[in-house]
Amino acid sequence: MLIATFNVNSIRQRLAHLMRWLKSREPDVVCLQELKCLDEAFPREEIEALGYRVETFGQKTFNGVAILSRHGVEIEHRGLPGFPDEQARYIEGVVSLPQGHRSGAVLRIAGVYFPNGNPVGSPKFEYKRAFMAALTRHAEGLLALEEPLIIAGDFNVIPQPQDARFPENWRGDALFQSESRADFRRLCALGFTDAIRATSDDARLYSFWDYQAGAWPRDNGIRIDHLLLSPLAADRLMEAGIDRELRAEEKPSDHVPVWCRLRG
Repeated sequence: MLIATFNVNSIRQRLAHLMRWLKSREPDVVCLQELKCLDEAFPREEIEALGYRVETFGQKTFNGVAILSRHGVEIEHRGLPGFPDEQARYIEGVVSLPQGHRSGAVLRIAGVYFPNGNPVGSPKFEYKRAFMAALTRHAEGLLALEEPLIIAGDFNVIPQPQDARFPENWRGDALFQSESRADFRRLCALGFTDAIRATSDDARLYSFWDYQAGAWPRDNGIRIDHLLLSPLAADRLMEAGIDRELRAEEKPSDHVPVWCRLRG
């Protein structure tokens, strides 16, 4: 079973990219971020034609998250519980797995798009940290359900220096502040496994390259898109990867898909 996250940076502008990737990779469940459209404007029919159920939590112009699933999915939350927010940054659902699946009857999936938080020291940075704190509280409750759980999305956090080509260039950025990274570690310490780092210690495993200053041709990337697996999901982790080749397409998103495969 393949689970993925992809910040599309405008679903309407990147629909062709997404469709090609869905056809080639054939993921079971995908969390999308930065839809940048209302629910009624999402290109539902095109994606449903590929065999996916589509659940969205959209917002005009900004933000917006979605879950695409080849299996039945029941949405439990649009918006992060316990965190009143006008921005569409969180969607959570329960995916019904095929009968006899070794992971059990369901997989709980939470799709997230974290605040950027810049500039540091501003209310935007405090909002970023408050969002992370609320997610950590909610995630602790979800772990008590003892279900396979994956939190997938654009976290806007660079966990370690090895997750940036030039970490020194990010010292003043909210994505690499000690507070942001500590908040990320606090979430992981609940018992989550970072799928990419559980399967590889390689350098230059990036999921984002800025549009500016030739970041892509120079491979000046960072890793900010993550798949965090609960113990019951991590026990079935087979492999994980980043489909960086999408960044080389014409007019791509500045992010690429990150995925993991679980034993069936």
